[in-house]
Amino acid sequence: MSADLLTARLQQGAAALCRCWAVQRTDGTVFGFTDHDRDLAFDGIDFRADSGMSARALTQSTGLSVDNTEALGALSDSAVTEADIVAGRFDGAEVRAWLVDWTDVAARQMLFRGQIGELTRSGGAFTAELRGLTEALNQPQGRVYQAGCSAVLGDAACKVDLAAPGYVSDRPAERVEEGRIFHFADFTGFDDRWFEKGRLEVLSGAAKGLVAVVKNDRLSAAGRAIELWESLPVPVAAGDLLRITAGCDKRAETCRLKFHNLLNFRGFPDIPGEDWLTTTPQRAGGAAP
Repeated sequence: MSADLLTARLQQGAAALCRCWAVQRTDGTVFGFTDHDRDLAFDGIDFRADSGMSARALTQSTGLSVDNTEALGALSDSAVTEADIVAGRFDGAEVRAWLVDWTDVAARQMLFRGQIGELTRSGGAFTAELRGLTEALNQPQGRVYQAGCSAVLGDAACKVDLAAPGYVSDRPAERVEEGRIFHFADFTGFDDRWFEKGRLEVLSGAAKGLVAVVKNDRLSAAGRAIELWESLPVPVAAGDLLRITAGCDKRAETCRLKFHNLLNFRGFPDIPGEDWLTTTPQRAGGAAP
């Protein structure tokens, strides 16, 4: 075991230590960094020494408390770029950190595994908050009793097959206004507001991999206009391929008529609303006494 080998080296006082980090973005791109003065490689990852990457002390404890730390580094064209940070490409990226004997990288031990949280940039450098695996314990658990559906369209609870005809459209961008309004001259075959509350994903071009939520979807004689809640941080050019997915407003009627999925509806449409608490007794067929 590599950790046992590192322990043996430390006991002998013969270990020459450094730290290595691997960052895997949600699009599958992997970056390797090390604070050693030369490049290292293991697990199929090249760890670069010229990245300026370093880390503050890792706060760890026993039990279920959250282990967090920060990573610091320099912005560069070949590693972490300001454009990628602005575009959100490092949001939620997986991070692994090792203590490594640089004379024999087989002697190493993983110290941290988690995800990038808040990431900020200033003065040609970036600071990334690293959140440990126990961060997930901070998330609410259990079901919410509400009229609307609590599932995410297409997930394991919803079970809608978005690959079925009528729910997804792949088409090139035509005219983009302010980075958030997409105009199409001929985009029929879907009802007005069909994609409202849905997703728009960029499949090619400079903004490839970016995803946004659809705010408005209007079909008219002039064509179709799909508006996002926020402008994409990277420009989308005409001809870039887009994937637009139908939206769901979480209502039982929509689940039944639009997606034919009422059996998997995860809401409680008949639950009494707040107005029920304020009702007063009334005489049958007449006014209150």
